[in-house]
Amino acid sequence: MAFLHKTRSGCNPIIAGTKVIRHLFLTCFVIALAISGAAQSAEAIKIGTTQSLTGHYSEFGIEQLRGLQMWAADVNARGELLGRPVEVVHYDDHSRDAGTVAGFKKLIERDQVDFLVGPYSSSLTLEASLVAEKYNTPMVSTAASAEEIWSRGLKNIFGADTPVDDYLVGLHMAADAGAKTIALVYARTEFGEELAASSRRKMESYGLRIVFDEGYAPEQRDFTRMAKRLGEVDADLIFGISYLDDSVALVRAVKKAGVKPKMLGFTVGPGLREFGEQLGSDAEGVVGMVQWLRGSRQPGAQDFAYRFNERYGSSPGPYAVIGYSAGEILEAAVRLAGTTDHDAVREQLRSMYFRALIGPYRVNETGRQVGRRNYVLQWQDNHRRLVAPEEIAQSALIYPLP
Repeated sequence: MAFLHKTRSGCNPIIAGTKVIRHLFLTCFVIALAISGAAQSAEAIKIGTTQSLTGHYSEFGIEQLRGLQMWAADVNARGELLGRPVEVVHYDDHSRDAGTVAGFKKLIERDQVDFLVGPYSSSLTLEASLVAEKYNTPMVSTAASAEEIWSRGLKNIFGADTPVDDYLVGLHMAADAGAKTIALVYARTEFGEELAASSRRKMESYGLRIVFDEGYAPEQRDFTRMAKRLGEVDADLIFGISYLDDSVALVRAVKKAGVKPKMLGFTVGPGLREFGEQLGSDAEGVVGMVQWLRGSRQPGAQDFAYRFNERYGSSPGPYAVIGYSAGEILEAAVRLAGTTDHDAVREQLRSMYFRALIGPYRVNETGRQVGRRNYVLQWQDNHRRLVAPEEIAQSALIYPLP
């Protein structure tokens, strides 16, 4: 047939073309494999952290780690960071200073992480930040508010959480509602003692008179005697600077003793769903400070809550969001710097303005967060309802309690 005639080389042109195509295909395939191999061999950007997976901060540490790990999964799913995968390297600090220091040293010396994310609590963050400073490694702190963190002239720590004084917004609301007297109880931690001191300084300007002022060991759970004395002073407001387990125990003791303040509030515990699960109807009317709630109608809140539930089988608390946001803040700084060089990323962390899931990120020259504020919630009808600030409030504050 005419179209099967041979060329001068004696080759069938159709067969020759097929060989060329096959050669091109094999060449492209080899190139693709090389590119794939290069991508797979790209060194990961390592983010190191210790979190309290055991001990008295474990409810918070587990949440923060899950949030941070979810951020890393999201980054890798949408194309990695500067063409490199992100890896979270973590250790359990057991809610103790020694565990934090040992973990952070291991992260830097052995694992050679690129950046650090802080643990839960001010006391552990104070220790972690000293390690970060010694090794000149930028660190984004998570739930840590003590002013001492920012007053030591460190250049490698940058805050995602609000400072201590922002936890006093609940006191301001109580005073505005008509409270005149306050009973102040607090866990003797770095955060607890600093916020108690700040509260005392501001009581007069709020028009509140302290009629009870007492600290307790962080691990204390029996508040029977304290509840009896709280009943004797009959304060309008009982304000507890506490965590989850101690705030639950305090509420139970107060209820059992028949103490009926006009307002009962705590700093941390009421923001967690476990608070309501453990207390049931006794949680009704309790006020708490919280950094984030799904119902806040802030950008990304509903989407994050849905995906977190799909991933972990539970709704996220504010500390999951803080962990996720710490990752977002680091990611933004690295992308803006275009490198993982510590000096360049540190400068971005110091100067950039960024909106993370937790809200605006902006720090002053000390690394102290100045860009966002906490919310106030109240347990109403077995739900956490935002009652302040006014622009996002879901319902009005119930005061006095029935």
